[in-house]
This record gives sequence, structure tokens and C-alpha cells, in this order.
Amino acid sequence: MNQLDGVTVAYVALGSNLGDRAGNLLLAVRGLMEASFHVNKLSPVYETEPVGIDTEHRFLNMVAEIHLTNVSPTQMMARILRIEYLLGRTEKSKKKPRTVDIDILFFGDVQMDTEFLVLPHPRLHLRRFVLKPLSKLAPNFVHPTLHKEIADLLEECPDDSEVKRWKPNARLSEQLAVGGEQ
Repeated sequence: MNQLDGVTVAYVALGSNLGDRAGNLLLAVRGLMEASFHVNKLSPVYETEPVGIDTEHRFLNMVAEIHLTNVSPTQMMARILRIEYLLGRTEKSKKKPRTVDIDILFFGDVQMDTEFLVLPHPRLHLRRFVLKPLSKLAPNFVHPTLHKEIADLLEECPDDSEVKRWKPNARLSEQLAVGGEQ
């Protein structure tokens, strides 16, 4: 499942909590495609409360499955940093709001720990906002170091923060229903 005929399957988390959050996610996906990544599948979008960050602005989060050939993990990370920069993220602080945040969760079965990149992502199993969308794309994907399926990691996740499917038209529907009752 991690390699298909010479193609590496990677999973990338995308998040935004500043400005046009949905637009930022769309631009991030477009940036991935323009960086020559084959975006194979996208999870649903989830609205999530901030975790470990000093803000009240809620996030929109999703996960992308990407198929790669002839790209190393560090090359992928360099391209992702450029996408973040072009979309207004000039500071890579973990504790600040952001227009866009893109993290490599898995790069096939690759395990690495450098100053530049750690794979698999070291905290993904502790983050409901990552596991929920990832479980929609790859519930049976086995974490290469924890040796557990994503669905099981989600079930065991200690994070109890709110992660709900984003329904952008729900508020409009409520307003129309209230307006229609008068």
C-alpha cells in the first residue's frame, strides 16, 4: 500500500485558520499540483478547534494522498515550504495562527530523523484533527513505527478536541430556515 509500481504514496496534512480558510486549502492543493505532485485523493474538510496553539481561530483541516516518482522526502519538504511561503506563511512557528500549514505525515514507509524533517510525522498519532481525515483516506494504512492501522490510532487517540465535518452551507441553511419562519 505504501508503494505502487515504483510510485511512492505519501500523505500530507493541510490546515488553515487565518483569512479565507477554505480558499487557502484550495490554493495549497493547487500548489501541490503545481509542484509536480500527483494529488490522488483528498479527504473531507474538517473544522477543528486549535490544539497547542495560542489562538481562538478555528482551523479547517484535511489530508491529501499524493503519488510521487523520483522525489525524495527532503525534496518534497522543500517544495512544501515554498508553497507555504507563497501562501503567506513566513514564520514556521508551531504556536501561531497560520494561513496555511502543510505537513508530510508519511512518505511511503520511510523513517528518518533529521534537523529538516522527521518521518513519519512524530505527533500525528496524538492529533485527532490529523487522524480523522487520514482515516477517511487510508483507515488500514499501517504506521511504519507504531505498527498500528490509522483507524486503530484514531480510536486510541488521547486528544479529545472537537473535529467535525465542515459544512460551509449549514449557516446559510439555518439563516434561510429562520427567515422563512417569520
